[in-house]
Amino acid sequence: MTSARARLLELGIELPAVVYPLGAYVPAVRSGPLVFTSGQLPVVEGRLSTTGKVGAEVDAEVAHDLARVCALNALAAIDALVGIDAVIRVVKVVGFVASANHFFGQPAVINGASELLAQVFGDDGAHARSAVGVAALPMNAPVEVELVVEVS
Repeated sequence: MTSARARLLELGIELPAVVYPLGAYVPAVRSGPLVFTSGQLPVVEGRLSTTGKVGAEVDAEVAHDLARVCALNALAAIDALVGIDAVIRVVKVVGFVASANHFFGQPAVINGASELLAQVFGDDGAHARSAVGVAALPMNAPVEVELVVEVS
């Protein structure tokens, strides 16, 4: 299989800079063979790209793309800690969607993250997942994603 870094290059994807933590935490932590990322927001070039609730101010298709941005930010945190090519497999994705009261499409939104991981890691990107609707996220972000990956 092609390395994750080579696959990103083939896809024309460049990992962004690691997003600076908004509080008293670090972007990612390794414990044994696992790396846990902190929740990543759709930050692009140092600023939150979109705000609002999905199903109200933010369209579900836009939120799907924002979940992809969140996953890229999580991969950047992993890369900075252990190197992206150390990832053996994606174990778990947890996605939070700031949802309008009538919005129930959280799984389709978080597919943006899951689909990216499948593109980058192939079968090793298949993972367990939670897609949770919440009342609000930090900075009024519409989506937040965290990853757990196994590394060598």
